[in-house]
Amino acid sequence: MRKLSLDALAREQLEVAKNSSSHRGARTVFGGHEHMLRQTLIALDAGSQLAEHDNPGEATLHVLRGRVRLSSGEESWDGRQGDLLIVPQAPHSLEALEPAAVLLTVAKSRDRQG
Repeated sequence: MRKLSLDALAREQLEVAKNSSSHRGARTVFGGHEHMLRQTLIALDAGSQLAEHDNPGEATLHVLRGRVRLSSGEESWDGRQGDLLIVPQAPHSLEALEPAAVLLTVAKSRDRQG
């Protein structure tokens, strides 16, 4: 069994994002390409974003710190610390409205595993 502090990882990755030319940081917390379930802590500096991309399976975003905007097509959803956003099964993007850290949980569909 392994125990991780999401709070400590969020602090660490927010510092990475602050000092990175990409203005983001990420670390896989659980799983990976060989697993169906993957959890990744993503930190974004204010104003930075993850460009529109497809969803590899069912996914949620748990906002650990800050505020974010999840957008898909004409719709968008704002989230703040403590919120859980359901990622749509459509191309979407994520923008940090202020320095933010989220826990992305993805359960890949069997046809996309690997």
